[in-house]
Amino acid sequence: MFVTLRKMVVTEGNGDKVTERFGSPGVIEEQEVFVDLTVMKQKAKRGEEEVIVLMRWESEQHWKQWEKSEVHIAMHKANLGKPKPEYIISAEGGRYEVQAVKTAAEK
Repeated sequence: MFVTLRKMVVTEGNGDKVTERFGSPGVIEEQEVFVDLTVMKQKAKRGEEEVIVLMRWESEQHWKQWEKSEVHIAMHKANLGKPKPEYIISAEGGRYEVQAVKTAAEK
């Protein structure tokens, strides 16, 4: 399994805008190679909030397939030239190969 993670720091009171954008239905759920997407929001600190978007894929190759897909490229082209929202303080991301997963024991 392969995971992509995006962490965004936004001004206080704007975390819901990011969680709504990533949490709303979209084309990514229709991708055969997509596993799931989790959106998490940290409670507001003084002046800022942190939102993490975690996407799981069957493999790194499957994620690359999505990145190169016409649908994905079109989504990003639609936003070219648009300024990033002023409430976004910073954004960073990472890619990870899953090494272990634990699930709850059967009861």
